[in-house]
Amino acid sequence: MGRGRSEKQKQKLLYMAQLLYERTDEDHPVTTQEVIDYLEANGIRSERKTVYTDMEELEDFGLDIIRVKERPGGYYLASRKFELAELKLLVDAVQASKFITTKKSRELIAKLETLCGREQAKQLHRQVVVTNRSKAVNENIYYNVDMIYNAIAENVKIRFQYFEWTVNKEMKLRRDGSYYEVSPWLLSWDDENYYLIAYDDRSRDIRHYRVDKMLKIELTAESREGKEQFGSFDVAAYSRKTFGMFAGEDETVTLICEDALTGVMIDRFGKEVAMRRYDETRIRVRVSVAVSRQFFGWLAGLGAAVRIESPESVVREYREYLETILKTYGEQEL
Repeated sequence: MGRGRSEKQKQKLLYMAQLLYERTDEDHPVTTQEVIDYLEANGIRSERKTVYTDMEELEDFGLDIIRVKERPGGYYLASRKFELAELKLLVDAVQASKFITTKKSRELIAKLETLCGREQAKQLHRQVVVTNRSKAVNENIYYNVDMIYNAIAENVKIRFQYFEWTVNKEMKLRRDGSYYEVSPWLLSWDDENYYLIAYDDRSRDIRHYRVDKMLKIELTAESREGKEQFGSFDVAAYSRKTFGMFAGEDETVTLICEDALTGVMIDRFGKEVAMRRYDETRIRVRVSVAVSRQFFGWLAGLGAAVRIESPESVVREYREYLETILKTYGEQEL
């Protein structure tokens, strides 16, 4: 046996493990002969009597290998780090994420497909639907996320430029290109977008920024601020009270809703939402929200099935919001 072939023999178990990972599952075992043929194709000589003992070696190492005794018999990998159902869920999440570009979505899904057998990967691939939905165009989002996590790990501030879209579909830098400087604390996926939640040293409060709209992120040498504000910060509660991650003045608002909206209120504010009976057909809901146009837009979408009971200041704001919309259509069109 030549030296090259001898060296290959040392990789025998590695090739067998690769075959099991890539080509087998409960419905697709490989026969002993297929194992021998696969090894031979990779320059490794094997015999039927050694395949069984080699499989035992792989089992001792920790691979969950099942031997099928019914003809034609064979072997398959029974368990993996991810079940097929879990991979389908991850593929769906990647496909639905607006903050991941179409190119990156395909790359990620292709990597997820390598975590299961070849035949199961076809099931994952078949459920990938290429749609015409809006997808982020900032290819630097992975770089941005990595830089932000590095800053958090090193406990330093970051600086970056922030852009918005113009009517001509071009990027326009906010603050005329001046850099934002903030203390990064959390990353949150909310309302189909990825957000940085940070402490703004200038305004002395918590702000959030779309990660896909951040450019030229740099780590600074300054230590982060805002530790006290984030000591008991609840990102889930923060997301519930903001609508579309638009900031507004925090208010405790009481709503009177028809019974049919009970599920809507629980979906929006969580099962712990303060809710009790108002009359035979309505409920009273007490919530903490960031009062903004987006909150009012959400209420308007529910129509007459909900009304604000208190505070009166928010009732006035909502009425003004609705009146302003009506004015844009002109009385002659009503």
